[in-house]
Amino acid sequence: QVQLVESGGGSVQVGGSLRLSCAASGYSVSVHCVAWFRQPPGKEREGVAAIYTGSKFITYADSVKGRFTISGDNAQNGVYLQMNSLKPEDTAMYYCALNWGGGCNYPLRAQEYDYWGRGTQVTVSS
Repeated sequence: QVQLVESGGGSVQVGGSLRLSCAASGYSVSVHCVAWFRQPPGKEREGVAAIYTGSKFITYADSVKGRFTISGDNAQNGVYLQMNSLKPEDTAMYYCALNWGGGCNYPLRAQEYDYWGRGTQVTVSS
């Protein structure tokens, strides 16, 4: 059974950093596309970053390029999101998601993902 568990969220000041973790069980991160999404209050869920470690594919939303870094650890079977230079507009619930089909054809589209974690809250205050 596939399970995704996010952790690492919290409250930080503008310009601060957080590192989110997605612990996976029931599958291997090395053969699936895994992504981070976020949903600000009252807004739609949006793709932030995606990784397919099997092909070393990585992509980011324009809003986070240069500030966020996604990585995967096959040994730990985890996916991580390092978030630097945080802004108030980064405030959201952050979710980890898995595409069971494997590929990252549309990596930032929520409809492509089959399994989701419960999320971890990130709040950035000025």
